[in-house]
Amino acid sequence: MSKQKEAVTELEKRKKGKFRWTRDDTELTLLGLPATIWFAVFAYLPMFGLIIAFKDFKLQTGKGFLASLFASDWAGFKNFTFFLSNNTFGVLLRNTLLYNLVFIVLNLVIPVTLAIVINQLFSKLASKCYQTLMFFPYFMSWVVVSYFVYAFLSPDGGLANLIIEAFGGEAVMWYSAPKFWPFILVLMSTWKGMGYNMVVYLASITGIDTSLYEAAILDGATKWQQARYITIPTIRPMIIMMFILNIGHIFYSDFGLFYQVTQHLPQPLNDVASTFDTYIFLALQTGNSKIGQTAAAGLFQSVCCCITVLITNFIVSKIDPDSAII
Repeated sequence: MSKQKEAVTELEKRKKGKFRWTRDDTELTLLGLPATIWFAVFAYLPMFGLIIAFKDFKLQTGKGFLASLFASDWAGFKNFTFFLSNNTFGVLLRNTLLYNLVFIVLNLVIPVTLAIVINQLFSKLASKCYQTLMFFPYFMSWVVVSYFVYAFLSPDGGLANLIIEAFGGEAVMWYSAPKFWPFILVLMSTWKGMGYNMVVYLASITGIDTSLYEAAILDGATKWQQARYITIPTIRPMIIMMFILNIGHIFYSDFGLFYQVTQHLPQPLNDVASTFDTYIFLALQTGNSKIGQTAAAGLFQSVCCCITVLITNFIVSKIDPDSAII
């Protein structure tokens, strides 16, 4: 009771403006200091570089990067105009948005379903084994995954072609056949990410009061009814939060998936696998675009993602205020 009184007294002092710095405040500040420094150095300080998107940046002889940046002429929104009027902009926008929409839906439905199913297992050993096996691909680099994919889809001696030829079919030149790659990319993204998302939802499910399930069983509820009326409504805030966070990356793409798995994005796959991220990387690598133009493309992505998150959160706050994250 004494601790509760102290907490109430401290709260009253804060409301009246009579705040006194305590030892707890010092400890919490020291705990939060490393994260604050990290964000300041690696997140906020680099934002100064956004100025490149509005400049015709040229590295001048005898001057460093900052001196060249300040000496470069202002380009205004010309860099953005070049990116938005690019012939490939429509393809890049279509691929980036459509792939991400499919990824968001699948990474919501499949992990939630798996989490509910695994939670129903009576054997804890089997549950842990399934979680480990599904979570393991998340830790694999796309570089490693790309080698496995190539071993399967290689035109010369690939496992897929060996199976096709064994059944009397003709070998497929997979890296020159764009019609297959939307399915391959979706499959690989789902396979690699579903374990992580499943564990997140499973953690939420394990926190549900078991008495709710016991009462439902006494009332004769089936497993499907328990999942529909207890599990899903209880973890709905987590589902909505993950949905909003995923929407925040809808203008970004997984570079490793679209560049490494496709074996550096060969020309035949450009129309089905090119995204904003691969465009920016290839533009920098080939030198066909100025650094200001690629910086404008990156800033365009960030602004669009920020707007998308705010709009999505606003809609959620109107429908279910308790589930909004802002």
